Amino acid sequence: MKRVVIKVGGALLDQPSTITSLFAQIKQLQSQAQFVLVHGGGALTEKLLTQLGLTSEKKNGLRVTPVEHMPIVAGTLAGTANKVLCAQAHALRLAPVGLSLIDGNIISCTQLGAEYGAVGVPQANQKNLFEVLMANRFFPVVSSIGCDHAGQLLNVNADHAATAIAELLNAQLIMLSDVAGVLDADGALIKQLDADCSQDLQLKGVIAGGMQVKVDAAFQAANTLGQPVAIASWNDQLSDILAAHCGTQIISSSRLEHA
Repeated sequence: MKRVVIKVGGALLDQPSTITSLFAQIKQLQSQAQFVLVHGGGALTEKLLTQLGLTSEKKNGLRVTPVEHMPIVAGTLAGTANKVLCAQAHALRLAPVGLSLIDGNIISCTQLGAEYGAVGVPQANQKNLFEVLMANRFFPVVSSIGCDHAGQLLNVNADHAATAIAELLNAQLIMLSDVAGVLDADGALIKQLDADCSQDLQLKGVIAGGMQVKVDAAFQAANTLGQPVAIASWNDQLSDILAAHCGTQIISSSRLEHA
């Protein structure tokens, strides 16, 4: 059966009706595909850090995460954010199983660099746990918390985490957020984006920050999987996104070569 990895931004947690709608669509499509949800939680993490009087910064679209912040970040992402989403999935009888990247050794991580603190680079590792869960019709809900070989907890960008999981499962990847897709300089939706166009828009500053991280991760996945990756809005219909009727399709280099 076809497999689909859906990545959602943490801002979705503030929109319970949108979560319900997305999960209802997933349930409706379960006879056609097996789904894995990967989530972030940046807004929730930022809010909690601020309440605790801690500052947070981003570098190249990634959240710099001091080691001493990791108990808070891990608790927010693998704890609160994950369980809120699992509870919503449970209400729709989706049989959710809340996971982190650590569980079952599904994703291995290395530290990105000292200037980023405890930020991890994920790599597909072991899919046995997913195979068991999906064979028994469970719905994996995965937070982007990993660890390195020494056991240091790491904060992994959720776009990167979803890309690694899609590679692990050879799955179609959909990245959902509160925007319709990748927009051009005039704010119009770009329906298909290839590497040359992306590079041009990045040089012009049109694609920057978090969207640049998302687009780069999408190209990595598209090239590895040899199929387009969708960047779309969680307000779009999931069936339309799967059919490439909305959002931005990130086109792999191999697809262009054989076009």
